[in-house]
Amino acid sequence: MQMVYAFYQSGDESVKNIEKALFYSISKSFELYHLVLLLLVEIKNLAGNRIEVGRNKKIPSPEELNPNTRFIDNIVIAQLSENIYLNKYIESTGLSWANAPELVKEIFEEVIKSDVYSNYMADKSDSYETQKRFVVKLVEKVIGQYEPLYTQLEEQSVFWNDESEFVVSMVIKTLKEFEKANGPNQMLLQEVKKVGDGVDEDREFVSTLFRKSILNKESYTELIRQFSQNWDLDRVAFMDIVIMHIALTEIIEFPLIPIKVSLNEYIEIAKHYSTPKSGIYINGMLDKISDHLIKEGKIKKIGLEEIK
Repeated sequence: MQMVYAFYQSGDESVKNIEKALFYSISKSFELYHLVLLLLVEIKNLAGNRIEVGRNKKIPSPEELNPNTRFIDNIVIAQLSENIYLNKYIESTGLSWANAPELVKEIFEEVIKSDVYSNYMADKSDSYETQKRFVVKLVEKVIGQYEPLYTQLEEQSVFWNDESEFVVSMVIKTLKEFEKANGPNQMLLQEVKKVGDGVDEDREFVSTLFRKSILNKESYTELIRQFSQNWDLDRVAFMDIVIMHIALTEIIEFPLIPIKVSLNEYIEIAKHYSTPKSGIYINGMLDKISDHLIKEGKIKKIGLEEIK
């Protein structure tokens, strides 16, 4: 969406250059995904270091001599720290939190003063599922809610301005899928999916969605104008038009994606990136246009009678 918007606004920028920037932004999101996963490992390491410092004091307190190690012994975080895919990515990119030690400390302090942490440390259950639920909740309720984290990420890369919250949600999704039996071989999300012959399925999807949205700009705009009825198209938010162009491309070009799925996705995007009323407007417009295109035979979905 951002890249289609950028292309429409640029005037003289080539499709190839904008598409290149699009795929670079995707690679940066993939980098951020690993960085957030690594943050859990960094917090655990910091906790371990503090325990060691306490034990090595000249006159340690009873609590320092016999600390509660439940957090640093968490099986799921240990599994993550040993994950072959995370470590391979770190090794190949040099990814680290070395440039933000104070932020890691601040997040650690947020963690240890949270109810999520204190409840877990007092819990007697050692089951894998209990430990996994804690880690998921820790990211969801504590780390993912810490606003300075997003400020820091936005300062590190302009590509992370709008991606951070989404990436955190993907980290949560990944952690929920962890299984003890997978050990260090637990799969992480891939940047692109490959199908049987090695074709990058996701890359093909993104490229088609981007290029066809631009290629059909005029015809999609005319469709929107036709079904706007009492709306003057000049009064419609430009972002709404961009979103509808991309949504129409997805609805028309991808027969396996149900229309309702596309509608719901772009309504949510509109709510987040456009005006408060955009979701309702876009829903109504796309519904009318898709009905029209089905009757014209321009939308052919597999199992259409079940998914429209």
